Amino acid sequence: MNDDISKKSWFSRLKSGLSKTSTGISGGITDIFTKRRLDDEMLEELEELLITSDMGAGVAAKIVAAFSKGRFDKEIAPDEVKEALAGEIAALLAPVAHPLVIDPTHRPYVVMVVGVNGNGKTTTMGKLAYQLSREEKEARPGGAPSASQGTGAGRNYKTMLAAADTFRAAAVEQLKVWGERAQVPVVSGEEGADPASVAYRALEQAKAQGTEVVMIDTAGRLHNKKNLMEELQKIVRVLKKIDESAPHKVLLVLDGTTGQNALAQVAAFQELIAVNGLVITKLDGTAKGGVVVALAEKFKLPIHAIGVGEGLEDLRPFTAEDFARSLVGL
Repeated sequence: MNDDISKKSWFSRLKSGLSKTSTGISGGITDIFTKRRLDDEMLEELEELLITSDMGAGVAAKIVAAFSKGRFDKEIAPDEVKEALAGEIAALLAPVAHPLVIDPTHRPYVVMVVGVNGNGKTTTMGKLAYQLSREEKEARPGGAPSASQGTGAGRNYKTMLAAADTFRAAAVEQLKVWGERAQVPVVSGEEGADPASVAYRALEQAKAQGTEVVMIDTAGRLHNKKNLMEELQKIVRVLKKIDESAPHKVLLVLDGTTGQNALAQVAAFQELIAVNGLVITKLDGTAKGGVVVALAEKFKLPIHAIGVGEGLEDLRPFTAEDFARSLVGL
């Protein structure tokens, strides 16, 4: 697929996916800015508008303050406001916009996927595995993936999935379905088995088979943090028996529809385990897409990918400018 066509196709899906958020912001801007001079009242209304998208009061104030510099008491049209806001938002997001990069010096590269049940962990793993698998089959000469492929990894990888959320039979079965779809092996245990033993066995098999990426699904029963912490820490301990540097990526999957609650989830999981990357799903089902900006500003964690739909192509690497422009309806 032509690179420009692919980028345009993704931008269209992103813009459509964020429409619930962008409609509110775009319509609000049009209502506030009616070719009159920029004054304190308009800035206050703009700040409130950004807060309603779940950016949070502090981030909204910061964006509005930057926006107002050099523009106060001057006439400004709605489209100019959107362009300026998109620029300010993109500047905040740029430092955290990083595609998931597989470090080839670690073989296998271990990705531990964490998050509250229902946030889309298993589906996210399945989509990433599918994209990696397809890159393996559809890579161009020289190993470069086609523009339509979504991991941002830059090449193909032999991948394995591990179903370490052993207390939810549905999660294990769902991961097996994704494994079949992606044509990648899935290591699982009996229902209720020790999650750490599944992770250990998966990494052992992966090393023996020359697998390059292992993604481990984990439980997300955050209502009992002590048990969950012990479980996650045990998984980490047994992985380190095989590879002292594992896990190499602890990927926290967040549900965009939860808005500001996503910030509380990041804080909670950071208490449990050393999270070093985010994926944000279900942004198509919410008017709270501004929470992505709040997450970037507060935690400074890399945002590797976002999801704006159920389709395989609807989970893609996070890019600051595309997201910012889609958020304000450009």
